[in-house]
Amino acid sequence: MRADFDFHQLSHFIAVAKAGNFTQAAVEIGISQPALSRSVQKLENKIGEPLFERRPRGVKLTELGSFFLVRANQIRDLVDDTFKELTEAGNRGLVRLAVIPTIAPYLLPTVLKKFSRRHPEIRIHVQEDTTQNIVRLCKDGDIDLAIVALPIHEKYLEVESLYEDELILVMPKGHSLEQKKKIRLSDIEEFPFITLGEQHCLSDNIADFCKRQSIAPVMIERTNQLTTIQELVALHHGISIIPAMAEQLDKSQRRVYRKFAGEKPTRTIALLQNPYRYKHRFVGLFEHYMREFAGSRQ
Repeated sequence: MRADFDFHQLSHFIAVAKAGNFTQAAVEIGISQPALSRSVQKLENKIGEPLFERRPRGVKLTELGSFFLVRANQIRDLVDDTFKELTEAGNRGLVRLAVIPTIAPYLLPTVLKKFSRRHPEIRIHVQEDTTQNIVRLCKDGDIDLAIVALPIHEKYLEVESLYEDELILVMPKGHSLEQKKKIRLSDIEEFPFITLGEQHCLSDNIADFCKRQSIAPVMIERTNQLTTIQELVALHHGISIIPAMAEQLDKSQRRVYRKFAGEKPTRTIALLQNPYRYKHRFVGLFEHYMREFAGSRQ
């Protein structure tokens, strides 16, 4: 077996394994399908055994191919991280941070302002996205750190819980529940309910809490932004459960917020990162600050 294959062959093999067929992989990496096939074939010839089972509608990794894919990804990641270290001087002080939409507008203004005062030499590049996309970015090494809400079901990523964020009820001004200082979950079951779309983990947090209480609110609307939920509530489309941090920025007099009595619905705010990727000390400084910040909210 010869080991003098070039890095392009390795990248081409990974692309085909990910896509499941040569045609789609060729489109994604921007080369012709015949050229991609020849590249993978050369790699197989040098290894001495096939890496794929060719099928009419695609390809499937052989046992050797599955083993080689693990090593190929490790080699690719090592090369990527090496270049990041070599070019670090040109990006000194940059932390790539991803945050879910139900946290970003409420937490980041305070966090970034205080952090920049302590570390003015560090720039924070923020990307707001859904949990599913953030997990993918983290796995691929496209971000350094993420602020998310649990649960995260990805065993190869490192998750660190920070603090519990209380969820509260929001209703329109003049609602029949407004006179109650604290609400029981059974109080809201009969009212139309607005929640975020299924791609948002906050919906899962609320659904799990309601399930534990054997309550099934009447769902009438789904949207993708907490601000839209607040406006729909103000327009008497229904009531909702949102993070308490969202109330702090709400200056409107058209909505009323109430805490729940008994077991309170919460979500866990957490840091997410890929422990197998290169981490600059500036990322560690931001992690340390977030732990301090979380401690102040206990």
